[in-house]
Amino acid sequence: MKYNFNEIEAKWQKFWAEKQTFKAENNSDKPKYYVLDMFPYPSGAGLHVGHPLGYIASDIYARYKRHKGFNVLHPQGYDSFGLPAEQYAIQTGQHPAITTEANIKTYRRQLDQIGFSFDWSREVRTSDPNYYKWTQWIFIQLFNSWYNYDSNKAEAISELIKRFSSEGNVKINAACDDDVIEFSANEWNQFSSEEQQAKLLQYRLTYLAEAEVNWCPALGTVLANDEIVNGVSERGGHPVVRKKMTQWMMRISAYAERLLQGLETIDWTDALKESQRNWIGKSVGASVTFNVKDHDAKIEVFTTRPDTIFGASFMTLAPEHDLVAKITTSEQKEEVDAYIEATAKRSERERMADVKTISGAFTGAYAEHPFTKEPIPVWIGDYVLAGYGTGAVMSVPCGDQRDYDFAKHFNISIPNIFEGVDISEEAFADKEKTVIGNSDFLNGLNYKKATKRAIYELEQLGQGEGKTNYRLRDAVFSRQRYWGEPFPVYYINGMPQMIADEHLPLRLPEVEKYLPTETGEPPLGNATVWAWNTETNSVVENEEIDHKSTFPLELNTMPGWAGSSQYFNRYMDPMNDKEIFSKDAIDYWQQVDLYIGGSEHATGHLLYARFWQKFMFDMGLVPVDEFAKKLINQGMILGTSAFVYRIEGENKFISKNLIENQNVQEIHADVSFVNASDELDIEAFKKWRPEYKDAEFICENDGTYKVKRDVEKMSKSKYNVVNPDAICERYGADSLRMYEMFLGPLEQYKPWNTAGITGVHSFLKKLWKLYFDDNGLKVSDVEPTKDNLKTLHKTIKKVEEDIENFSFNTSVSTFMIAVNELTAQKCSSKDILEPLAVLISPYAPHIAEELWEALGHNKSISTVVFPKFDERHLVESSKNYPISFNGKMRFTIELPLDMSKEEIEAAVLNDEKTKEQLQGREPKKVIVVPGKIVNIVG
Repeated sequence: MKYNFNEIEAKWQKFWAEKQTFKAENNSDKPKYYVLDMFPYPSGAGLHVGHPLGYIASDIYARYKRHKGFNVLHPQGYDSFGLPAEQYAIQTGQHPAITTEANIKTYRRQLDQIGFSFDWSREVRTSDPNYYKWTQWIFIQLFNSWYNYDSNKAEAISELIKRFSSEGNVKINAACDDDVIEFSANEWNQFSSEEQQAKLLQYRLTYLAEAEVNWCPALGTVLANDEIVNGVSERGGHPVVRKKMTQWMMRISAYAERLLQGLETIDWTDALKESQRNWIGKSVGASVTFNVKDHDAKIEVFTTRPDTIFGASFMTLAPEHDLVAKITTSEQKEEVDAYIEATAKRSERERMADVKTISGAFTGAYAEHPFTKEPIPVWIGDYVLAGYGTGAVMSVPCGDQRDYDFAKHFNISIPNIFEGVDISEEAFADKEKTVIGNSDFLNGLNYKKATKRAIYELEQLGQGEGKTNYRLRDAVFSRQRYWGEPFPVYYINGMPQMIADEHLPLRLPEVEKYLPTETGEPPLGNATVWAWNTETNSVVENEEIDHKSTFPLELNTMPGWAGSSQYFNRYMDPMNDKEIFSKDAIDYWQQVDLYIGGSEHATGHLLYARFWQKFMFDMGLVPVDEFAKKLINQGMILGTSAFVYRIEGENKFISKNLIENQNVQEIHADVSFVNASDELDIEAFKKWRPEYKDAEFICENDGTYKVKRDVEKMSKSKYNVVNPDAICERYGADSLRMYEMFLGPLEQYKPWNTAGITGVHSFLKKLWKLYFDDNGLKVSDVEPTKDNLKTLHKTIKKVEEDIENFSFNTSVSTFMIAVNELTAQKCSSKDILEPLAVLISPYAPHIAEELWEALGHNKSISTVVFPKFDERHLVESSKNYPISFNGKMRFTIELPLDMSKEEIEAAVLNDEKTKEQLQGREPKKVIVVPGKIVNIVG
């Protein structure tokens, strides 16, 4: 009976869908286990073979947990808001919803054909109004909350209003804007409504602010730092500039310490946790205030080295710092303006990474040293970032290499404040060996004592205090695009008002054009029906805006990370239209037990999701303040690209081995045009692009054109994508699943090689032949042999250990060994082959289901109890002893392991083969090592 994998896989995929085999219940007597993949953005290109890697791993684990008796939640959905669909809409006029729906259909078909055990009854899509209703709802909760440092949690804004009314804000220990002005209860009560709202915005957890943002003119939107690569947009490679815009912000900085501490309580990879620690960037030091000479202005800096304050010989402000325009002298204005303009073209990440370029401009202004009262020149430099700390640094060139290089470059003085240290060649930054000199009252003190004394003296002057600082900045939460969640916000006299919960969702309006308006407003500015009527509580036409009962709605939309910051909780109760999830559902599922996804989300989605979870915990909405107990970052399956060489300035291509001294340009060629011998199908290549139609090819002596091969990221733009549809058609989904696991450890990067899948496919055919021959099923009730049982139980032991340790690649090898051994043993015992089918079902579920049914079962294999390991079957009762004569092994004898040394010697000497070797001679010595060897010295 032949292994018809295409028929088998289609049959069981249909069965699972119709029977809803993998539907999880929100109440069960079984223990719960929640396995989650980072949900995909449904791109137009569909899946390539690299995408399912993490999904296959999580599916193996989810299936395994079902076998182990767990009620498993393994949902899937789509992160379906995104720039690509919007860019396509701009180019074609097609609504992003239509594009997205078509893409989702492709994704769903591809995911189904790989045999994932997803609970599709819980599918969510971030672009579905029934889903983003709850994203809008959480935004409103954040708007109506503030962070109380005394209780160390978020609280209702109504409580803050009560305190303002009774005591003002002087004693309020809250996360708030830096420029908050103190007011009394009496002053608060006399403020107008708009003034009170403006004050509250300085405390709310989501708020409006003028912020330095990454603006991409070509895309017409603000980009997050993680959406920029090498100074250009990740999507499309467009230039990005820094500019100030009024944006919605998330006060994630309030949670900086808790986000740090929480990392100690979760089982995430060390590398990912370190990425978040560095991004949060905790540092302990002092806040120091410098007065600006001849100006009513102050420069506040944060320094981790207040002990070096007497070494400050200049100050450096970020080019975007608010003070720059105020303090720059007329003589320096032209130079400063030019420098600011040049800096705006570089992203923050690019500026941080560039440690070689030294640039800056002198403002012409001077600050006053807090202790010496000496003037200190104020410069601007792009190595200082407005978004980090205060956007200003106290530059101590003798103790900081970047300041040292800057001072050397611009010929600024470098006073030495370290005793016994030579700074003629470089700065001295070893805190532990520091002894301060030339620093008045700090002379002779070490780092710790000098730091403590400097802070004390600054506090006495009223020009500083000890402080803990974090690199983590508040997150920009606005995007100037159409295809995103609308803010549930309208404006009265310029102040934001929230739409009441019962009127959510606020749906995206129809627009004629998806580009910004001619006056520079976001795409929602093109909508003609985009105003809020407070009497009817509905969206009405813009022309009805009268600022009495009808008001303008927010024109920005939420960023890509909004919908992904709570989707894991929504899966627990996705059809609930009354609340984000029921208390019963969240109390039962609690949190994600296993989360699998890419490490590239470390400082984006994974940080924002932790922030939202902690906020929801503070509000009593969730029972735990970390959303994922364990997280694994899968590696990446790389593509093997093909390159052709075009001679510079000519439409002529030269084969790889003939290049020599030619000036050539490397060009990606579609890998489908290249065979296993790296030979290009020249005619196919010529037909690929019009510009190559008449190209000449300089070939090898045998007439072939050889391409260069290189391993790199699998990507449509590199023409090295392998489509899983073709693999499933030719080899089957079970072969694809097992091959992806077989490629190497889950966390590593590994190259794809289609030729390699044939080995796994052959293995599955060999597995099939254990159960079937030409006459049909050959499994019988025959008693298993000792060898059969040994093979089975060592396989059970190894596979269970491998799954628990996520070492899926070694499991595949174990299966291959087991099938080879059972084949050699001619095993047909049902007692062996039945548990073997269960063992392999997490990896190759289609063939396992078919084998299980053939063995007489009418229910899915998916919840059958996982085979139990019995170590008795691995205990050896006998030993095949190698028998050596004068150190050379001549034959083997099988003897019981419980024989004594004397019994072993007697049995060997009495054996006919021994007598034949000795030919009547008496051995001089017999060396016996029980359980290992016998050596006869003749």
